[in-house]
Amino acid sequence: MHTITVTDLLAAYRNGRLDVRAHLGEVMRTIHAADTHHIWISVLDDAQLEPYLARLEASDPAELPLYGVPFAIKDNIDLAGVPTTAACPDYAYTPDQSAFVVQRLIEAGAVPVGKTNLDQFATGLVGTRSPYGACRNAFDPDYLSGGSSSGSAVAVALGQVAFSLGTDTAGSGRVPAMFNNLVGVKPTRGLLSAGGVVPACRTLDTVSIFALTGADAERVLDVAAAFDREDAYARPDQVPALGHGAIPANGFRFGVPKREQLAFFDDAENPARFEAAIDRLVELGGTQVEVDFAPFLEAARLLYEGPWVAERYAAIETFIDESADSLHPVTRQIIAGGAEPRAAEAFKAQYRLAELRRQTEAVWDEVDLIVTPTAGRHYRIDEVEADPVQKNSDLGYYTNFMNLLDFAALAVPAGFRSDGLPFGVTLFAPAFTDRDLLALGDRLQRASVERLGATDHPLPPEAVTAGGEHVIPVAVCGAHLSGLPLNWQLTERRGRLAETTTTAPHYRFYALPGGPPERPGLVRVTDNGDAIDVEVWHVPASLFGSFVAGIPAPLGIGKLELSDGREVPGFIAEPIAVEGATDITALGSWRRYLDTQP
Repeated sequence: MHTITVTDLLAAYRNGRLDVRAHLGEVMRTIHAADTHHIWISVLDDAQLEPYLARLEASDPAELPLYGVPFAIKDNIDLAGVPTTAACPDYAYTPDQSAFVVQRLIEAGAVPVGKTNLDQFATGLVGTRSPYGACRNAFDPDYLSGGSSSGSAVAVALGQVAFSLGTDTAGSGRVPAMFNNLVGVKPTRGLLSAGGVVPACRTLDTVSIFALTGADAERVLDVAAAFDREDAYARPDQVPALGHGAIPANGFRFGVPKREQLAFFDDAENPARFEAAIDRLVELGGTQVEVDFAPFLEAARLLYEGPWVAERYAAIETFIDESADSLHPVTRQIIAGGAEPRAAEAFKAQYRLAELRRQTEAVWDEVDLIVTPTAGRHYRIDEVEADPVQKNSDLGYYTNFMNLLDFAALAVPAGFRSDGLPFGVTLFAPAFTDRDLLALGDRLQRASVERLGATDHPLPPEAVTAGGEHVIPVAVCGAHLSGLPLNWQLTERRGRLAETTTTAPHYRFYALPGGPPERPGLVRVTDNGDAIDVEVWHVPASLFGSFVAGIPAPLGIGKLELSDGREVPGFIAEPIAVEGATDITALGSWRRYLDTQP
């Protein structure tokens, strides 16, 4: 199996250990070998791939943030010169230009390798409603892959590509993530342009991202999330709504639906899997808060029981009126129903949605985010074929309300069941909290699973700077600790709390004069030292320099030895700093020192 994560690929290219043409050749051979999972609708041939390779061979890997990274595109998203089918051959057209998001990724050096299977016209959460075959789950082909972004998810889970694009109107970027042990990013609605995307519900659609790790997903999001003025529904990245600040790395409050509002559809094992995920969030520093989920569930029902189905009809009205027999029977049944709602019903539904949105706003005074199962149950393909509409509805129980209520959401792997199938949860919060969710989701994934997708590759340790990789660890011991006055200097740079630990027993610890804010000084000594509590944060390499530049003398960043022998960058003080300072080594912790102050 070739190198598969975005982070590892970029390091290998930049170190000269990997040749882009050789790697893409291996990727294409893997894709062409067999498609027993029904992943692909079209795959680029050598002639179509050549312009991308030629451009990369003439470029510096260090100058392109996604240099040589292969990716897949759901086949309702345009790639110039390649047919877009939306899984309906009679609907197909060949665009002259790529979708806005696709073009952003290509300009950053990513290489599109093909278009992937989906529930026709992105209508479904199952991955079976396609004339190109039911897309098979990466772990067990008898089970659903999830939809509608089925092929995009399975391509990543099997390690064929490093990331992929899907779309998510009702859960299509999250359900397949759970079913295939992936990270699934449902961005804030409008954060990623929908220009060049076949619409399902234009007012609700968003392009989504599948990746093997949170760090990979964040790299892709950073490139893709550019404001597109040509997309009437695009929104520039902005401060979160509702006065909702950053989700703290430690001490965060997470909402969980009341027990009687959870639904697992007679699955015997998933309730325990969900409880285990809650326990891990508590271990990561969270506090569980029970919330009333009723208004969220009522909003979810509006998506398919209300007039939003009319948006699906409006998107392909001429085609369905003239070529109804070209549609999958279940897809035709659902979309054709959108011709019936009256305008008055649409307004009534909007009024009710506004009332429900106001009810849900109150919960954000109590919690920083909410966690639910991504789906209550994982069905077999034959179960869905016997009852296609109801089983699909079951899968949307925790997903259908997200875009209606304007939330950012992240599907995260949360362990495996006894039958070997993956389980996952979704973290969600108000719009524009996408990167906060990724930071917490990355920690939860690392606490829950050990493998990447359906491959045999272990989940890698979080990347550090060697070879131009993703983040730089920095140990903090004072005012930069979680919840203290200078912690914002880390969080505004998308710093992530990686661990809480202690130094090796080789340091003296001082409360320095001056302030506010008060600061400590850590000095390495040859004898009479002790272990001091620290937090290790991971800061994006591109932002680390600005962080260091703001540290005033006599403090600075040097090598700090941790209790396990590792050396990481961390705060140290020049010896002159401790003149007139108070020795607080015996306390072993800046927080304990603060507790002693009046």
